[in-house]
Amino acid sequence: MTKPSRRLVIAVRADPVICGHSGEARNLAEVALTRGYDDVRLLTWPVPALHAAGLPLKPLDRLLPYSPGITVERPEAVGDYRVPDGRYIAGLTGRLVELLAERVPTTCLSMYLVPHTTVVTDAVAAARAAGYAPRVHTVAKAVGSDVTNVIKSCLREGRFGAATVLFTTFLANDEVVAVSEYTRDEIVASAEQVDAHCGTRFAQECRRRVTVSYPPIDASAFLDPDPEAVDAALARRGLARGGYILFLSRVARAKGIYDLVIAYGQMRCRDDVRLIVAGTGPALEHVQAMAKEDDRITFLTDVDDREKPLLMAGCAAYVLPTKPEPDFVETFGIALAEKMLAGGGPIVTTLTGGTGEAVGDAAVLVEPGDVVALAETVDRVVLDMPAAQKAELEKRARARALHFDRGAVFDGLFPAPERLAAIG
Repeated sequence: MTKPSRRLVIAVRADPVICGHSGEARNLAEVALTRGYDDVRLLTWPVPALHAAGLPLKPLDRLLPYSPGITVERPEAVGDYRVPDGRYIAGLTGRLVELLAERVPTTCLSMYLVPHTTVVTDAVAAARAAGYAPRVHTVAKAVGSDVTNVIKSCLREGRFGAATVLFTTFLANDEVVAVSEYTRDEIVASAEQVDAHCGTRFAQECRRRVTVSYPPIDASAFLDPDPEAVDAALARRGLARGGYILFLSRVARAKGIYDLVIAYGQMRCRDDVRLIVAGTGPALEHVQAMAKEDDRITFLTDVDDREKPLLMAGCAAYVLPTKPEPDFVETFGIALAEKMLAGGGPIVTTLTGGTGEAVGDAAVLVEPGDVVALAETVDRVVLDMPAAQKAELEKRARARALHFDRGAVFDGLFPAPERLAAIG
């Protein structure tokens, strides 16, 4: 077997997990093949472990294939059942040490500080301690829940030791990145709280080092969907163009799904458009129970990546009334940017966290948690908005979302070839 000349390893919750960052990993991996990497690997979890964690998963039989040259590795647990979580982390860390021992010039990207960045930093430290002299450059990307869930929970609960570990692990990487300006600001603010309590100096280093890299999107998968394919996909679902409002996201309280279902019951447009809730998540069963008497609401739990842009392109409006919750704040809104590329009806959303960075001036906004305003706004968009205004919103949306195309994001995130040569 020919030894690779340049390797990219991404430690992430990859497919089949329903998560925007699994899509990020796929898109970055695909671009890497066109940027001089001849060995690209996603280091992730065995599917049974994902099922056991209760994560929302895509249909396994309809996952999009990766291009040749991309390997998805799912190391098995190390040891017996008495250390349930640590066994899998040991498997991931050990496999990465094996790759680093080959001394192939390697870039390691980790998404999620817990546990993937820990896996990378531990593996690099182990490889160096073992005398392997790995040729590696590490990039740690703080995604939204790293801050809004993990770090913030440490601060709320006074667990400053855990917060200290998180920041030292993050900053131990060669490059540190946030998924949005909002996330970067939250990282700095959280670091200031830790510094004030512990006498550390994390905030100063975060302000100096943390850069922003927005989620990469495969624009080609969403732009200009084939009209016949859209109509065929809608027909399979018993839908027609412009005949439904679409919520396509993780079904969770923080995504505003409860507000949307309640608001839909108050909308004048409900006689003209159905509400389609596409996705799975922790609130799915409860929301289904809420809506069981409303035959105008349909739940789709099996939408795959091929069907997603088709449903987006055919909707009368795409509604994501996300709002801040203690365990989650929308730090960008990948689905919003995907919808902006796909076309279709206008987007109705909120300025929560980093959503403004995604939509700019190309969406219709409501206040988070205002159910009455949500119902009135969707009615105005569906029933009263002139076609010319809808077309202008769609044009602005597409132009903005093209900035998030995966090629441009990749080139901004990873070291330029001359810097990679220095690693090698």
